[in-house]
Amino acid sequence: MKTSELRQKYLQFFESKGHQIVRSSSLVPHNDPTLLFTNAGMNQFKDVFLGFDKRSYTRATTAQKCVRAGGKHNDLENVGYTARHHTFFEMLGNFSFGDYFKQQAIHYAWEFLTSPEWLNLPKEKLLVTVYAEDDEAYNIWHKEIGLPENKIVRIGDNKGAKYASDNFWQMGDTGPCGPCTEIFYDHGEHIWGGIPGSPEEDGDRWIEIWNNVFMQFNRDEQGNMNPLPKPSVDTGMGLERMAAVMQGVHSNYEIDLFQNLLKAVARETGVEFSMDVPSLKVIADHIRSCSFLIADGVLPSNEGRGYVLRRIIRRAVRHGYKLGQKQAFFYKLVPDLVKEMGDAYPELREKQTQIEEALKAEETRFAQTLETGMVLLENALSGSLKRLNGEIIFKLYDTYGFPYDLTADICREREVEMDEDGFNKAMDEQRARARAAQNFKANTQLDYNGQDTQFKGYSERKVNATVIALYKDSEAVTELHEGETGAIVLDQTPFYAESGGQVGDVGYILAGENRFEVRDTQKIKAAVFGQFGVQVSGSLKVGDSVLAEIDNDIRDANMRNHSATHLMHKALREVLGNHVEQKGSLVTAESTRFDISHNQAITPEEIAEVERRVNTAILANVAVDANIMSMEDAQKTGAMMLFGEKYGDEVRVLQMGEFSTELCGGTHVARTGDIGLFKIISESGIAAGVRRLEVITGLNALRWAQNQETLLKNIISEVKAQTEKDVLSKIQANANQTKALEKELAKAKAELAVHAGAKLLDNAKDLGTVSLVVAQIDAEASALRDIVTDLTGKSDKAVVLLAAVNDGKVSLCAGVSKPLTAKVKAGDLVKFAAEQVGGKGGGRPDLAQAGGTDAAKLPETLASVENWVNNLL
Repeated sequence: MKTSELRQKYLQFFESKGHQIVRSSSLVPHNDPTLLFTNAGMNQFKDVFLGFDKRSYTRATTAQKCVRAGGKHNDLENVGYTARHHTFFEMLGNFSFGDYFKQQAIHYAWEFLTSPEWLNLPKEKLLVTVYAEDDEAYNIWHKEIGLPENKIVRIGDNKGAKYASDNFWQMGDTGPCGPCTEIFYDHGEHIWGGIPGSPEEDGDRWIEIWNNVFMQFNRDEQGNMNPLPKPSVDTGMGLERMAAVMQGVHSNYEIDLFQNLLKAVARETGVEFSMDVPSLKVIADHIRSCSFLIADGVLPSNEGRGYVLRRIIRRAVRHGYKLGQKQAFFYKLVPDLVKEMGDAYPELREKQTQIEEALKAEETRFAQTLETGMVLLENALSGSLKRLNGEIIFKLYDTYGFPYDLTADICREREVEMDEDGFNKAMDEQRARARAAQNFKANTQLDYNGQDTQFKGYSERKVNATVIALYKDSEAVTELHEGETGAIVLDQTPFYAESGGQVGDVGYILAGENRFEVRDTQKIKAAVFGQFGVQVSGSLKVGDSVLAEIDNDIRDANMRNHSATHLMHKALREVLGNHVEQKGSLVTAESTRFDISHNQAITPEEIAEVERRVNTAILANVAVDANIMSMEDAQKTGAMMLFGEKYGDEVRVLQMGEFSTELCGGTHVARTGDIGLFKIISESGIAAGVRRLEVITGLNALRWAQNQETLLKNIISEVKAQTEKDVLSKIQANANQTKALEKELAKAKAELAVHAGAKLLDNAKDLGTVSLVVAQIDAEASALRDIVTDLTGKSDKAVVLLAAVNDGKVSLCAGVSKPLTAKVKAGDLVKFAAEQVGGKGGGRPDLAQAGGTDAAKLPETLASVENWVNNLL
């Protein structure tokens, strides 16, 4: 059975059992700061398990793409060296949201695996495990399914703490969790390994193919196990592992999908195909994770998800390097991957060109890294070095991205010992710094279990409401007093809660003379809004009737900027191309920050054209209409939607005439003309392939234009131009005159320096066959070369080292008359001096330059040159 057939058969089975087939979510977990990447099928349903989100279905099935290459779940270093570890894998899952529980989940798993209608696996090849305390699951397997006791293994807390068990599943340090039952397949006696729980359990004979997780608890930040509102089921079956079973092979890399990728890797690296070459497996695995991550919007960078992607790419390229492939090759595997998986995941085919471009660019950068790293490593290994310092190894690895294993290979060839303890210490310190600056922290959610909030803010700016919950800091209270900070939950509210890049509304909640200043609005749960701020006067109690009123000026500014981003998004795609996608946004009253995917700087001409198109749409003054509809109907309208964004079964479609149709839950102007003036005030690169634009509208744009006008008038006055048209020519004339004067001044200084330097030769130290000139002089760094060249040109036996200090930095220049270069080389001389003053440099045998940072050591350095030269004569 092919891998693609197995994927489809699984989904069809659970569809026949009343499950809704749900599309795989993005590898980037949206609105979940606890995760680096999607690493399990249940990630997209986390809020459903917690009771924060509701779906139109209570049963679901998915084929979920997953990555485990960073954070807690990290299989990166094992990839290529074991039969089943991957950075990217597919998890087939079925889920029950308070519908069925243990009994049906176990029966479904057994039917799919063993029924002749489905996979028809031999029952004697299967064994199960249960959590030691889960008698219910044990009895279902034994009494209902009919498994003998020797085929059911109880696994206790085998990882050193309560609930720390191979059979107690948890997604992270916090979140949904519960006992699980796993199904194992026996690959046969010819493969070493024992059953789960035995001393030989790490062998490859018994392989887990199915995991039924029974969601019963939500672990909070204090480690408390809080019962979930409705016990649920989360099932996972690894597609690659199951494909290996169905195709009668032992290793995941032997299945059809991987065999084709492995052959493609062998083709592009120029080596003979063999299953015994780990590097081929590493590269075949990594092209999947890298391509899917880029398709989901991740690009190589130096932090967060982008850093993990960069590390995976470079690991793949490093293995190509080990196979002898020194040219860019990794990106050439993308078409082979698209051929294998593009039907199941259309985003691969849609983003193929972008994936190839991103991979090729990163390969090119890494080639430079390898070249730079090799030079630095060669310098570090020069001389008779016997042990390479751990800090140097770490600097190569962390600062320059030079692979540790490549450093190890070279040290092994040179018979140089590596300071692994020093490297590990530096690595631990770096990890500690990373943990301290960890971006992926759990959100602190208020303990709220009341009714949902009715949001009235699309049509109302103020509403009469009732206080249904109060919080002081994060603790629930019945009353807030003057001066206390906290949060208020109302039964209905006009305050928009931050989402979709738009900041939360601010304003006031009033009850007579009692006033609460709302400084931010956030969602406590999916449909529960919290107004956060301070009680500025009087007090408020739970049950009070209040008037909730937003700040109209700030709301209006927010709406202008938000609506402008929709028009700009469409215009950018029209001007730059359909590859442009939103990568992030921040809409405030002051401006909009909008990030897009684009591989080069946006030209002034392109910016002008985007501005023209947006302002044309504004002048058209078309109505802005919002309609709630099903996702299917929304797709029929052609509405733009962000790939990987989390949308419900019903969505809000925002349409601005013919200019823009997009899914959005934010607040917007009534007509495009309400935006006023639109202006892009900055454009910059923030990561590889990502550009950031900053935009202003309305009165903010007017103020900007007025400030520019004032600045221009001041410039006109300063350069004494007659009109605006004369300004540029006046500035250019002044600049040309300044350059000419600077050139004349530099020439005069150089001539004076050469004249002064000529006297140095008269005072040269006579070393017999050499006239040695060593001196610190008062000159610009650029003049040293001319002086040294002049001195060595006047003598057949001159050896010169001149130094100058400017702004605390040392400049060095060495020269040797050409007849002497067989004995004394300028490059060696300047290197000798530079190393003593904290620098480096080099050049030709007759002329070389260098720099340094430690001016205090310069006198001592110059004094040592005579002895250095004498040793060469």
